[in-house]
Amino acid sequence: MKNTEYDFQVKKIIGGEQRNAEAEAEADNENEEEANEIYQTELVQLFPEEDEAFFQRLDEELNKVNLFYRTKESEFIERGEVLNKQLQILLDLKKVLLDRRRKNLSSVKSINAEIFPSSYSSSPRSDCSENSDEFNVTTPETSPRDDVIAALERNGINFVNSATRSKMKNGKPKMAMRIDIPATTPARAISTLTSMLWEDLVNNPKKEGQGDFINKKKIQCAEKMIRGAFVELYRGLGLLKNYSSLNMLAFTKILKKFDKVSSQQASASYLKVVKRSHFISSDKVVRLMDEVESIFTKHFANNDRKKTMKFLRPQQPKSSHMITFFVGLFTGCFVTLFSVYALLAHFSGMFSATEAAYMETVYPVFSMFALLSLHLFMYGCNLFLWKSTRINYNFIFEFSPTTALKYRDAFLICTCFMTAVVGAMVIHLLLRSSGFSAGQVDAIPGILLLIFIALLVCPLNIFYRPTRYCFLRIVRNILCSPFCKVLMVDFFMADQLTSQIPLLRHMESTACYFLAGSFRTQQFEICKSGKLYRQLAYVISFSPYYWRAMQCARRWFDECDKNHLANLGKYVSAMVAAGARLTYATQPTQLWMIIVLVTSVVATFYQLYWDFVKDWGLLNPKSRNPWLRDDLILKNKSIYYLSIVLNLVLRVAWVEAVMRFNVGMVESRLLDFSLASLEVIRRGHWNFYRLENEHLNNVGKFRAVKTVPLPFRETDSDG
Repeated sequence: MKNTEYDFQVKKIIGGEQRNAEAEAEADNENEEEANEIYQTELVQLFPEEDEAFFQRLDEELNKVNLFYRTKESEFIERGEVLNKQLQILLDLKKVLLDRRRKNLSSVKSINAEIFPSSYSSSPRSDCSENSDEFNVTTPETSPRDDVIAALERNGINFVNSATRSKMKNGKPKMAMRIDIPATTPARAISTLTSMLWEDLVNNPKKEGQGDFINKKKIQCAEKMIRGAFVELYRGLGLLKNYSSLNMLAFTKILKKFDKVSSQQASASYLKVVKRSHFISSDKVVRLMDEVESIFTKHFANNDRKKTMKFLRPQQPKSSHMITFFVGLFTGCFVTLFSVYALLAHFSGMFSATEAAYMETVYPVFSMFALLSLHLFMYGCNLFLWKSTRINYNFIFEFSPTTALKYRDAFLICTCFMTAVVGAMVIHLLLRSSGFSAGQVDAIPGILLLIFIALLVCPLNIFYRPTRYCFLRIVRNILCSPFCKVLMVDFFMADQLTSQIPLLRHMESTACYFLAGSFRTQQFEICKSGKLYRQLAYVISFSPYYWRAMQCARRWFDECDKNHLANLGKYVSAMVAAGARLTYATQPTQLWMIIVLVTSVVATFYQLYWDFVKDWGLLNPKSRNPWLRDDLILKNKSIYYLSIVLNLVLRVAWVEAVMRFNVGMVESRLLDFSLASLEVIRRGHWNFYRLENEHLNNVGKFRAVKTVPLPFRETDSDG
């Protein structure tokens, strides 16, 4: 069949009028017309209905792409204008600081008393932590930078504290500029409170125009925030540019495919229209990217373009085959050493009833390491599955792509960790079987624990220092809940801790065993028989749920979303159930068994509902996927149903505490370890679907760039 060329016209409908696309190509300069343009294909000749439907659908997609591109382009342009204004304010304030610093060098005492109050310099401000503090740069007549202040005032901006209110000459209030530094760390939150109290008590003047000051630390934090906002703006512009290129490629391929199937020549004519459309013809994104590069190079990189590109276009490190090699090496070592340990323990009778001291002393230490290693392994599996299914976990957790842990790294840490632990177990067992006293060889687990703690806090840039320090910061934020802003990674890690209560209990036993000197006397009953130990058991069992509940309270305070209060109730119910089970373990009466059953059933149903409906987004009866959700990443739906059943079964593991199986001490320890391991596995299984749901929510709302808060905010000077 001979190829023929389609005879059609692609029209643009602008503001309700129909015009020829070629004749109106130059009308794109008018913004109002551009905002309402709609492409519509008109076939001059009669063609099959399938072809007409194809071009109608193609027009719909072209209009959709143009509308989305234009919307995002205008958002980024507006964001760029706001950032330029913020940067200009920052530069003016830095000029004021620089000039005052120079003046202070000549007359430190006199000028410091005027500009920087002595009480302010001695106030406890160790971090850029003022959450929403206003400060005065309205200088007296002797100020050396009246021109800068005057320039700010001409723009309608005046920096005032809560007691100083200035007005324009005509009596109208000026716009005050407020600096907001989010309290993302406990230090910032505490410093915010002390700053507010100190300013109310000392810095607020009794008379107009006195006590003005500029906080250098606050300016540095503002600069860091603006720099981060420029980085995210550039990243968003790059994504929008890729969006344009991919859609152009998509139109080209689909039209070529249509020509091939229909034996027609329609691609050339239609592609001309596509190339004239806004998402291809507009160069605003490219020009804004160049402008951001220039600004960043000048103000944040000391005119070093190479340094600029490291910030704006960070290169992800390539995966090394050496990591894979060492993962295999340590895995083989672990399997071999564990086999040797099992044989030695069997032949030496360490797990017999006569060796109760071994299970009471050494078991908690090594089981603590084992549970931690299992959690690392599950996290490595999560990273592998998230990467395989293209879940953007780095964006969700706000990790840096250059230093974020990859699944091979997680497996390497896990296998290296477990190889060292099992190696220590083998050495401990060999020395104990060779006749060494228990007091001497039982120091081996303690030495191993000290080595791991030293590696965790090691300041040298070895052994994944960015990851180690990130972990420590997250733990610090969890411990200080609710005094700092809660991020996704914070409450995600707190959820992991709720599944590691047995590990925390083992840490309590280990600390008591070594600090009380029981490893020398082998009197392990001292710890467990003490009243303080039993009281700490409640504190440790409550702590993860308490931290998570406080995070929910803080998120409700910040976002005013009642769902966070409902989530807080879930953790309160879990605390009550955990306390009832602990009491039932020491007082196995009928009354306490009923209390355990009631509280545990209520907490379990609460947790299951929140897992399936809120965290996973499943059990939607109106979904096109029965009782799941509309969007699924995994193609096999049966996996979701199996996951629901598995999570339900593992959630009711508390039944073992009520049934109280009549087993020996060794079997009881192994049963407890098995149940703790199943809970860690359940948490790793929960992690995948939790992030899948978060990723789909981000995709549905077109969230691909972090929203960085800006430091300077306009407020009415009257209040």
